[in-house]
Amino acid sequence: MRSNAMNSAARALCIAGLLVTAALSATAQDYPTKPVRLIVPFPPGASTNDVLGRLIAQRLSESMGQQFVVENRPGAGGTIGTEMVAKAPPDGYTLLIGTNGPIAIGPHVYPKLGYDPLKDLDPVNLFAMVPYAIVVNATSKANNLQDLIAMAKASPGQLAYASSGNGSPAHLCGELLRGQTGIDIVHVPYKGGAPAATDLQANQVHIYCPGLASVLPLIQSGKLKAIAVTMPKRTPFLPEVTTSGEQGLAGLDVNSWVGLMAPAGTPRAIVNKLNQEIAKALARPEVRLTIERNGAEPVAVGPADFSRFLAAESIKWGAVVRRANVKVD
Repeated sequence: MRSNAMNSAARALCIAGLLVTAALSATAQDYPTKPVRLIVPFPPGASTNDVLGRLIAQRLSESMGQQFVVENRPGAGGTIGTEMVAKAPPDGYTLLIGTNGPIAIGPHVYPKLGYDPLKDLDPVNLFAMVPYAIVVNATSKANNLQDLIAMAKASPGQLAYASSGNGSPAHLCGELLRGQTGIDIVHVPYKGGAPAATDLQANQVHIYCPGLASVLPLIQSGKLKAIAVTMPKRTPFLPEVTTSGEQGLAGLDVNSWVGLMAPAGTPRAIVNKLNQEIAKALARPEVRLTIERNGAEPVAVGPADFSRFLAAESIKWGAVVRRANVKVD
């Protein structure tokens, strides 16, 4: 009797599991049945993240038959909008345009951050890489990293490097440069990349390490000079500019990325469906061209590889933050 009861209970659990699986599959098959919110944790039009987020929203709207509506929720280096998604219901109707600032760097520089990106968010698709470059004033005598290092060593504490704010990738790029070369340069944080680039043009600061997209027109017009690309390989946007590794600083590896993320626990079938639709969009030449025109390089990295990439990014930037003792209140 007891054995029969146990077998009946096991069968009931098995049937319940199959029903849940079937329900989730049906949900994913029908998804989305209403508009989807796509949170960009930066101001509208202010970054590559916003521009590419709107591109992906448009393509998903077209291919999935529902509106993917971009909502800008800026503040605290992107952590406010990111936390909003991390705490949203995991139903596929609130998604995030994620990037390395609030995902890989923020947890290490904000002591009271309200989310853990590796636990509270599910990676969907990493669709663009944004190269960074070290740039100087057009009149600077530095034409490469060795020139810059020599100048800094000849005048310790006299050269200033700009950033778009404490804890930003540009800030940590400067800290990596300091740590690997032993030079004494002074950090000058700005409220955004535009004023940093403006002061670099005016020679008020001497070094800046931004996302290439934000300064490429200034480089092409001769107002700023790129002396290194901080990626493992050269970028097609400035093919003549050598990488930091080619110049002897292989550890000076700084770039940004843009990807779609969802609250942790979002049904795997929905995550996979979104990933597949983005991959389809990225296969279209006009989509890739739009990404490239905005200073980014299109990629198509699915959930599993994206998850491994995020773990490595967190380890990398956590080490830099601890070494430089960077904190943001």
